[in-house]
Amino acid sequence: MLVLQVLSANARPESFADLAESISPSVVNITTSTVVADGGPSPIVPEGSPFEDFFREFRDRNGQGDRPQRTQALGSGFVISEDGFVVTNNHVIQAADEIIIEFYSGEELKAEVIGTDPKTDIALLKVEAEEPLPFVKFGDSDTARVGDWVVAMGNPLGQGFSVSAGIVSARNRALSGTYDDYIQTDAAINQGNSGGPLFNLDGEVIGVNTAILSPNGGSIGIGFSMASNVVTRVVDQLQEFGETRRGWLGVRIQDVTEDVAEAIGLEKAAGALVTDVPEGPASEAGVLSGDVIMSFDGKDVKDTRGLVREVGNSEVGKTVRVVVFRDGKTQTLKITLGRREAAEGTAEEEGADDGEEEVAPTEKTVLDMELSELNGDLRSQLDLADDAKGLVVRDLDSLSEAYEKGMRAGDLITEAGQQNVTSIQDLEDRISEAKDAGRKSILLLVRRGGDPRFVALSLEDDE
Repeated sequence: MLVLQVLSANARPESFADLAESISPSVVNITTSTVVADGGPSPIVPEGSPFEDFFREFRDRNGQGDRPQRTQALGSGFVISEDGFVVTNNHVIQAADEIIIEFYSGEELKAEVIGTDPKTDIALLKVEAEEPLPFVKFGDSDTARVGDWVVAMGNPLGQGFSVSAGIVSARNRALSGTYDDYIQTDAAINQGNSGGPLFNLDGEVIGVNTAILSPNGGSIGIGFSMASNVVTRVVDQLQEFGETRRGWLGVRIQDVTEDVAEAIGLEKAAGALVTDVPEGPASEAGVLSGDVIMSFDGKDVKDTRGLVREVGNSEVGKTVRVVVFRDGKTQTLKITLGRREAAEGTAEEEGADDGEEEVAPTEKTVLDMELSELNGDLRSQLDLADDAKGLVVRDLDSLSEAYEKGMRAGDLITEAGQQNVTSIQDLEDRISEAKDAGRKSILLLVRRGGDPRFVALSLEDDE
């Protein structure tokens, strides 16, 4: 027991002074200025109110009319090369007209933006210095363990160079972005720390301080740093191209739940379930809606987040092997990846009118949902394409399983049991087939506002 106590005591550094002294010259304060159209927000008063003239005169007397005003913001960053490349957060410098970098020595230099990546909130800047600059290196964030000591540096609340210490509280946190991989730490991070580095005890950057969780705007010991292994890939591309170039598979996906796995005969809930295959690399390679992507480029796919990150980190134009689960067995497809940035914002072409004759739609309650077959009137009401096919959910019980799993009136069911359905009879046939096969649930492909997702509904109570 005494030996363990001694080892534990030795594991905790007596001081961070030597570390802080060695890395401080590479950490910078960032000041940005932006010209805004007016002097800021004004009080909201009813139109025609006597207070309207009062506040207008008050603003004019104080020079706060509609004249352009210059506003400033503060942040942090760090130098990654002796020739002046600086990393910070995109939100620190976004829309800035001027960026000033202040070094630990007090020297100030203007910076230019080399490139930004809003998806990971990373920006790369460049300054021109007369002499080589002190810089820090990135470490391997994957080696950081919960409980490891870390040090955060930056410009909190505009107080200048400041150091705080804590531990890694959690790993692989996801906030809201597609490529999120955050290290959670209790090292104090406040406003102004954004873009600053999170160091390990070897003086390597393992994260970029980006966000805090706080009810009052101040540090409560829950801060988030974008993992360095994400940042380095982004920075390398920004240095080389001035922009990011992520791989693109061309599928819409959702996680495989336990009931979905049972409905399609998958042994365990893993992989990424394909809900839609627009025109693109996956479509050209033969990927189908309803496939479950089990492996990508030799790596098992645990869930949708894992697949998105693997694809995004892959080289544009690379041909990869993708293993999909389809009709009870697996098959391997070769897919040549496109570029995500080039694909974003493109829209699929709508199909032509097939001249379908109008008939009164058939209606029936199935799986506790009031369903109706599509006709022209319903397509118009739901703003669907002329060639849209499926069954419309007219109503459903708020206590039903379908409602609990997110089904709502106006949803369009286009597949059941991974086969197209265009009539009530089609759906009932798919239900019978699933029961005959011993299935306890059936998988429905549902579209809402054009966005597809799969829902598995139980068949045990269906009559």
